[in-house]
Amino acid sequence: MSKITLKNNREYTAFFEENELGGYTITVPALPGLVTEAKDMKQAKVVLQDAITCYIEGLKKSKVEIPKESFVASMRLQFAV
Repeated sequence: MSKITLKNNREYTAFFEENELGGYTITVPALPGLVTEAKDMKQAKVVLQDAITCYIEGLKKSKVEIPKESFVASMRLQFAV
């Protein structure tokens, strides 16, 4: 989990999941439909910032309110398998 800060101090939490190609699939729950991929964490930050910027620019063009992140919590649970 990572936080990206944009202009106007807007923050979004991103989730990184390893994918079958060896890279990462990245989602931002506060921005529905935003999904991107990267081969490593260094590339992920660049790709994610670009994806969020494009997403927000699209919202602005459509005159749609830019979402704020609501409270996000994560929890790790252990299960016997």
